[in-house]
Amino acid sequence: MVGRGEFVSLLGPSGCGKSTLLRIIAGLTPASAGICQVSLGDGHGKTATAGRIGFVFQDPTLMPWSTVTANVLLPFRIGRRLGPAARERAAEAIRAVGLGGFESAYPHQLSGGMRMRVSIARALATEPDLLLLDEPFAALDEITRLALNDDLLRLWERYRPTVLFVTHSVFESVYLSTRIAVMTPRPGRIAAEIAIDLAQPRDRDLRTTTEYAALCETVSGLLAQAMAGDERR
Repeated sequence: MVGRGEFVSLLGPSGCGKSTLLRIIAGLTPASAGICQVSLGDGHGKTATAGRIGFVFQDPTLMPWSTVTANVLLPFRIGRRLGPAARERAAEAIRAVGLGGFESAYPHQLSGGMRMRVSIARALATEPDLLLLDEPFAALDEITRLALNDDLLRLWERYRPTVLFVTHSVFESVYLSTRIAVMTPRPGRIAAEIAIDLAQPRDRDLRTTTEYAALCETVSGLLAQAMAGDERR
């Protein structure tokens, strides 16, 4: 159960089903068993449409022949909603991820971190109630990854979507999340959950605090227990 406005990280080993779970939630993959219920209404019984779910994949998945603006506008073009309002939302999202001035650039002219920013802008432009992120920073260098962690938190604080974030990193999950769900190896199960009660808003100084270190140690222990418990089955 993920509540409105939460930032929940799914933490677990490769192959445990984290990405599959995101795809099921997004309606991209059918569930083989059980029920997945997504309610993204306004709190008064109105259910949001599938268009209110944003998905950021491990790869930026940009159209190489399209500019930054054209890539961000892609969901509107697919949904046949391309107009002045959509263009304004795309422009705002591009500025929000720090790419103002690169609107006419093509993907090959951008760094890996900048391409991922475009992917995030594309998801944010649709003003999603639910933002799904599947290890978006895994392939980036550490400096870029830390910077994008900070940018993602800033964007979450500004737009306040519900976020479900997949990662292998204990340190990243503790820094970003309000709650972490720890998964066992395949077949994946939720073995433990822990609330991350660190002060908001967060900044890089948090990474040097004893509170952050203690939570990282706790989450590492929960992950080790999940792995060991699965091996004993």
